[in-house]
Amino acid sequence: MRKGILSLTAVSVAAALTLTACGDDSGDKGSAQSGAKGKIGVILPDTKSSARYESFDRPFLEQSFKAAGVQYDIQNAEGSTQRFQTIADQMLTSGVTVLITDGLDSNSAAAVQRKAKAQGVQTIDYDRLALGGVADYYVSFDNVKVGEELGKGLQKCLGDKKANIVYLNGAPTDNNATLFAQGAHSVLDKVTNYTKTAEQAVPDWDNQQAATIFEQMWTDKGGKIDGVLAANDGLGNAAISILKKNGQAGKVPVTGQDATIEGLQNILDGNQCMTVYKPIKQETDAAAKLAIALLSGQKGETNGVSKDTVGKRDVPSVLLNPIGVTKENIKQVVTDGFVKKEELCKGAYAAKCKAAGIQ
Repeated sequence: MRKGILSLTAVSVAAALTLTACGDDSGDKGSAQSGAKGKIGVILPDTKSSARYESFDRPFLEQSFKAAGVQYDIQNAEGSTQRFQTIADQMLTSGVTVLITDGLDSNSAAAVQRKAKAQGVQTIDYDRLALGGVADYYVSFDNVKVGEELGKGLQKCLGDKKANIVYLNGAPTDNNATLFAQGAHSVLDKVTNYTKTAEQAVPDWDNQQAATIFEQMWTDKGGKIDGVLAANDGLGNAAISILKKNGQAGKVPVTGQDATIEGLQNILDGNQCMTVYKPIKQETDAAAKLAIALLSGQKGETNGVSKDTVGKRDVPSVLLNPIGVTKENIKQVVTDGFVKKEELCKGAYAAKCKAAGIQ
């Protein structure tokens, strides 16, 4: 796993979370209210690593851009760096003046940013920082804190007993995955009763590969695994599928991230001990507010900096706080409107939702 480490300094984020622009519902018209001129391009990374991008990021961004009456174009690279670069070229040719990118890896994202800068287009790293890139701004959750929440969650589920822990980390090409692991280790490595017995990055966050990797871990350790630090809900579910095969689901705590329907239902079932909830609307609102300000010729508001150790520069950033979710506070994701009760609580989960306080 790459060693580029992001140093995060964040202060209060309250001012960064509210998008006040409003206006025409059409995403194809300029907004006289905001004084914004130009067009915003957004490139999302994939649909495979997480359901969040099409289920939450895209609609929330569209909502914000339509409310501000600005022109926009949102596309998904579908996990292909070649498609990512092709989309960027098309957007730059079409006259995009602010480009928001959530790169699949630092190299391809940085290449797009350099091309955009050469054409006078301002860029915003979204969710992932492109190490060695030239983005003007970065908007994300504090990813070391995300890892800390994963570590704290697993520690709470395991307690003080002696435990063998394995790590299923995210893609080695994703700087966020490095930061998640850093945060988790900063918590769990201090617990002397815990022993790390295996750790592996999952290429491309691929859930099928994660299941294969975890099954090999399980076999190698003779089933002597007491806790699984999985970096997101997809990887967590992959581990749970192997635990089910071995009759151990619900007996071995597993973590996750993204508060997906699948992850939340695994929590309700007792097969996953926690997930990390990142209120994505806060992130999309912050990115949209920043992009609209740039369209209007204004300087973006930030609340911290992120250290790009490859580019050796500080990137002005908006950094948001994640929330650890267990069965005790699972109702928050429904109350916030992040997931719909009818989707989470359908069928056999109706009674489990009620027992967890989701009315």
